[in-house]
Amino acid sequence: MKENPFREDREQMRELLKLYENLKQGRSHSFIEEDSFEKIINYFEEKEDWNKALEAARLAVQQFVYSSVLLIKKAEVLLELRSYKEALAELNQAELLDQGNIDLYILKTDVYLALDQQDKAVVLLEKAISLFQGEERVELLFELADVYDDYEGFDKVFDCLKLILEDEPNNEEALYKICFWTDFTGRSEESIRLHQRIIDDFPYNELAWFNLAAAYQSLKLYEKAIDAYQFAITIDEKFDFAYRNMGDAYIRLKKFKEAIEVLEKVIELAKPESVIYEAIGHCYDRVHNYAQARFYYRKASHMNPGESKLFYKIACTYFNEQQWESCARQLDIAIKQHQLKPEYSLLMGECKMLLGLHKEAIQYFSNVVRLRPRNTTGWEALIRCLFKGEFFEEALEQVNAALQFTQGKPLFLYYKSAILFRLQHTAKALVQLEMAMEKSPKGLKRFIEIYPSILQNQQVVDILARFKRKKSI
Repeated sequence: MKENPFREDREQMRELLKLYENLKQGRSHSFIEEDSFEKIINYFEEKEDWNKALEAARLAVQQFVYSSVLLIKKAEVLLELRSYKEALAELNQAELLDQGNIDLYILKTDVYLALDQQDKAVVLLEKAISLFQGEERVELLFELADVYDDYEGFDKVFDCLKLILEDEPNNEEALYKICFWTDFTGRSEESIRLHQRIIDDFPYNELAWFNLAAAYQSLKLYEKAIDAYQFAITIDEKFDFAYRNMGDAYIRLKKFKEAIEVLEKVIELAKPESVIYEAIGHCYDRVHNYAQARFYYRKASHMNPGESKLFYKIACTYFNEQQWESCARQLDIAIKQHQLKPEYSLLMGECKMLLGLHKEAIQYFSNVVRLRPRNTTGWEALIRCLFKGEFFEEALEQVNAALQFTQGKPLFLYYKSAILFRLQHTAKALVQLEMAMEKSPKGLKRFIEIYPSILQNQQVVDILARFKRKKSI
């Protein structure tokens, strides 16, 4: 039976360390070979005893003056000890002896970056890339890409990844990374051409199909994106990110049933996520299956209970089913979590108004106006509520404020006219109505919606008829 190889390695290392101690003490019969010195330095590095590693490296270099490998090892230790200038000097010496060691360029890059000399790192790596081929060239291109990433040369990152894929079309790391950088740099057309070339040579490369699809998707070419995703999942049936992105593409095309199908596949294949449940809920919402929408929104909220938006979306499904009290209960939760969302207060105001609780509704609509004073929606809801609650004096005050904040929006001239009619200021009301119709004839519909019985007023009917004749001339 063979001895344990790990025990053999430990024994060999113990013997090497004895030889090393003898050499340090100046015993003349002790001799350590170059590769054995490497092992000793590595041993101390693994123990993270950097001072001993440096001591061993210095002794090694004294024994093998012309060893570029040991000079590089010494520089590696100095880099860990943050002795950057000394490390650079050792690397420069190593470069005079041997320019063909890739570690030389990677370590020198690290030194330049530590000294905040990014330009020198770039020049060095670009030179090194021209000296190497195959895997070593690819490794240097990844190194260069990282340098550009650190210093925000994002288009250059894309260029490096593109060069890698031209050399190694099936390099998974490059394929994963270029998908992100395509989207980040907006170079989708270029990515499409690159991945089409890869697919021509390697038609079963699912990552290339995925990246092609993602590039189409970023250009809003959703049908083409879906076709490419289909190829990706045909090659790899468990490619959950392809199903996820395909779901988004179907949603963009408003093909909600298809989106539900592929998003449910994501849940089957991957760890459940709140965002996927929410997306499925959204799809059911859009096809008016509000019960199922709530089911998935609730699943999402259980995973992310602090997300007020989910309770708001549940509230909207109840609102669409005219279940005002259930809607208000969900909005209570959303508003407690996030009071500064005007859309929450707006919907709550609508609920309260539909429940006949006008004073409560006014409070919520006032909150919307306070948060967004230049937005028409809040003012419109507040004034409409005051009008329906028959708070006409307050409504007049608020409509004047709305006209000021919205720079005379015609809608509020119509509302002011309706309020003045209810306050029996008929002459003023007629003036406001004519002004509104001059500015925006289409707004008449909103005027009639808020005050349908006004059509029984002959003076109003006469104005409408006059404007109709004027329009037909």
